[in-house]
Amino acid sequence: MPNLMRLEMKKYKLFSYIKGAIIANIIIAGLLVAMLFIAKVEGDLFLTNYAEAIAIIDTIVRATFIIFAASLISKLIIGEFKNKTITTLFLYPINRKKLITAKLAIVILFTFCSIILSNVFLTIVFSSVTNYFDLIPGTLSITMVTQHTPSMLMNAIAASGMSLIPLYFGMKKYSASTTIISSILIVMIVSSNSGNFSLNDIIIIPISLAIIGISIAYFAIRNIEKTDLKC
Repeated sequence: MPNLMRLEMKKYKLFSYIKGAIIANIIIAGLLVAMLFIAKVEGDLFLTNYAEAIAIIDTIVRATFIIFAASLISKLIIGEFKNKTITTLFLYPINRKKLITAKLAIVILFTFCSIILSNVFLTIVFSSVTNYFDLIPGTLSITMVTQHTPSMLMNAIAASGMSLIPLYFGMKKYSASTTIISSILIVMIVSSNSGNFSLNDIIIIPISLAIIGISIAYFAIRNIEKTDLKC
């Protein structure tokens, strides 16, 4: 399995997605800091404390990389079926289920690692800038970070499972655009914030969506022997 994953990553030059993730982090950090400076100039508090800041960073990061995951699914799987190259690929002496599992494992691992590392990076950058320019009252304490860590890990796991849901919609007509649009809709529904509340705060919702995503992946792997007959 690790060898298959390495081959897939090399074949599709997926290391470019790592560069994309870094650029996305820089943009997110820049936007958040810019909004804080604008709020300070206007005499309005965009964020009142670091707990809010950490929650917003987590939400933005999860939304960003669920969409990234949909793009990966489009490249690794949907594109193969759409271009019918999957039929040729299945002629090689490689177990089909292992091949699809390797592709989906790349998506899950990329999403999970990106969310965790991005949260850490953005929190460090954000707290450093806000402390230096005194943009948010108080300081980011170790206790606050420790309290948030379990929630961040659970959200990352849930988002990794949730990111597989677009696979179902993309496989309907082998459409990359449908795959990405469905991920955007999922993000809008789950991560949209109203009065400091989002559906993601109701723990059963992200867990249920993660289970749905994993189930979709399971059935896609189980039925892969006959899926290519539709091409």
